[in-house]
Amino acid sequence: LRDDVKEATRAGRRLMLYFYQDGCPYCLKLLQANFGQKAIADKTRQHFDVIAINLWGDREVTDMAGKAAPEKAFAKSLRVQFTPTLLMLDEKGEVALRLNGYIPPHRFVAALDFAGQRLEKTQSFTDYLAANAREPASGKLHSEPWLLRPPLKLAAARKGGKPLLVLFEQKECATCDELHGEAFPRPEVAALLKRFQVAQIDMASRETVQTPSGETLPARDWARRIGVFYTPSLVFFDAGGREVFRVEGYLRPFHLASSLDYVASGAYRSQPEFQRFIEARAAARREKGEQVELMR
Repeated sequence: LRDDVKEATRAGRRLMLYFYQDGCPYCLKLLQANFGQKAIADKTRQHFDVIAINLWGDREVTDMAGKAAPEKAFAKSLRVQFTPTLLMLDEKGEVALRLNGYIPPHRFVAALDFAGQRLEKTQSFTDYLAANAREPASGKLHSEPWLLRPPLKLAAARKGGKPLLVLFEQKECATCDELHGEAFPRPEVAALLKRFQVAQIDMASRETVQTPSGETLPARDWARRIGVFYTPSLVFFDAGGREVFRVEGYLRPFHLASSLDYVASGAYRSQPEFQRFIEARAAARREKGEQVELMR
């Protein structure tokens, strides 16, 4: 990777690491809906050299420190839990921008411009998205009967014995609209949500919130502090207030339900690789004769 970073830098580009896996529907969506647009493909080539890394692969990767490891071990060392995951590296080989999971084309273009133009040196990706990737949306936060009511005191909420799920959303977010309109009402998802204390955070708000650790600060400052850059993001905390898992970007209901089950069942404690949990969960259902539709 050191040589690849140097080569990209000499050409005026940056290095992008694309983590994928065979049969990943979100990777297919990235290739078809995003890279399938010539303008996006051309912009990617303009700003980046791209290396594809198989989440479960055995090809050798030599990292920035000179340590060699198989692709799967390299991915694990970077805590890659989802595919696609994209790491856009700066001229020192450090992560300028990380995208965990699929994001739609208009946001993806903004990410390419942000990292490709080296804007991380002057502003946050959150602010850049808000100004440059506006989308047709409802313009409101969705109220749900199962959400904790403000003022949010999350240190107290986690004492109820249930794990805590924090939904980071914003008003201008079409994917948030879809999450509330389609995914949350699904019977399986709705049943799993009952196993959590669920709080909704407006990522753009300056209203104060008490975090699970007991600190009080504006919602937007907390989001930035823990590295939440786009919506929707789902961040899970255990009963002790420790973050144990997060979901960022676009998820269809099966994968959303799997993420809820992953935390609610406590499976994250014994299976640190979420993708393996999903595969086992889907296989168990197919053995029972159920039809598993990943993208419906």
